[in-house]
Amino acid sequence: MAKRRSKKRTHTGANNPVTAAALNGHATTKDPKSMVIRIGAGEVGSSISQLATDVRRVMEPGTATRLKERKANRLRDYVTMCGPLGVTHLLLFSRSESGNTNLRLCIAPRGPTFHFRVEKYSLSKDVQKAQRRPRGGGKEYITPPLLVMNNFTNPNSDAKSKVPRHLESLTTTAFQSLFPPINPQKTPLNSIQRVLLLNREQTDENDEGSFVINFRHYAITQRTVGLSKPLRRLNAAEKLLHSKKGKKGALPNLGQLQDISEFMIGGENGDGYQTDGTSGSEYDTDAEVEVLDANPRKVLSQKARAAAAAAAQENGEEDGSRNDHVERRAVKMVELGPRMRLRMTKVEEGICAGKVLWHEYLSKSKEEMKELEMKWEQRRKEKEARKKLQRENVEKKRKAKAGNKKSGGGDKQGGKDEEEDDDVDMDDYDSDLYDDQEGFDSEGLAGDAEEQVNTRMEQDGDWEDEEEEIAKSKNGKRSKKALGS
Repeated sequence: MAKRRSKKRTHTGANNPVTAAALNGHATTKDPKSMVIRIGAGEVGSSISQLATDVRRVMEPGTATRLKERKANRLRDYVTMCGPLGVTHLLLFSRSESGNTNLRLCIAPRGPTFHFRVEKYSLSKDVQKAQRRPRGGGKEYITPPLLVMNNFTNPNSDAKSKVPRHLESLTTTAFQSLFPPINPQKTPLNSIQRVLLLNREQTDENDEGSFVINFRHYAITQRTVGLSKPLRRLNAAEKLLHSKKGKKGALPNLGQLQDISEFMIGGENGDGYQTDGTSGSEYDTDAEVEVLDANPRKVLSQKARAAAAAAAQENGEEDGSRNDHVERRAVKMVELGPRMRLRMTKVEEGICAGKVLWHEYLSKSKEEMKELEMKWEQRRKEKEARKKLQRENVEKKRKAKAGNKKSGGGDKQGGKDEEEDDDVDMDDYDSDLYDDQEGFDSEGLAGDAEEQVNTRMEQDGDWEDEEEEIAKSKNGKRSKKALGS
């Protein structure tokens, strides 16, 4: 009797066990997640769109690679979905009216927001065209990159510097939180396939108060040192034969040779067996590292190990048990792109709508700072008052709804109360994130005009007249349909 088929796509039996390899090699629920967004998707241009796509590749696997933006989408829509989707960072690309390309790094859901001007950039395709042997996309993007940050803190800076010390530490923490942390003792080396390098440029005397970052993205390649090219080809061919996906083109062609030795020494007129040291194709000696071989090996018994040690002593050889599992490998980095030169211009609280913490070009006096503090304190009090009033309104409507149910109120009135409750709850949710008066303050984020009109009509009480007209029009259509039937 044939084995019964088990449907694993739609049933609960398809739960895969969580293994150590899965935890180290792929994104988990605890890892940070990001969204790379184009603000004003139809206005930024094709180059900025391609740059956003390249940055999404850098942020893989913990990013929304296939995110589709619409012209009607606002920043509020993305912030609202950060909580349900577990998104922790937003990278916003936009273009100002003057033609400058801007990048904003927002930490969801409460900020802060880092504003950068993209002074120079090169796309991934441009970087690969300039290379002799570009590296294509493969398994490198299955795991997050290794983040390397250089010169982010200046030892001579303090709280009174143009770039204060707390701003440097805040920026360092923000970039470090983009990717999951690694444990050097437990993380396998095979899972580290890429490197993201962030280097802060040294500032001159004329440009002392600037914070400029160079963005580079590399792939890590490695090979075993001390083996000749023919031997490496044989080793690769053996791995392909034992794998599920075999490639005939990668196997060496020995049809014209009489013996394997001819292939190893380079044919009849060969120069003999060549290693990396004699062929001149070796990597730099500075890039050689010792790696512990993780391949399974046969475990010898105690007697066998003692016999091997005794034989080594008789032959005058040193005990090589310590170096049996260690091999030397040459490491090389190949740039994948994109490249960016980022200049920090502003840091503010919240998500694109908060108090400015630092500005590159503007500086405030103590009196102006006090006025701003009083202004933000007044806004905070007004916000708390609105929230309190909204909670009271919600509670009143719930009590009224419960009273109507007890007194046997109609279904229409109950449905209307539910709609009003939903509207109040949504207003309460929006009021926690944004200010009604100011809205967004930069590059195409001034708020939706239609939403402002609706809010004004709701405050003036015009929505009640609109609801009556809509209800009358619906009743009129129903009566016409009834007469026609």
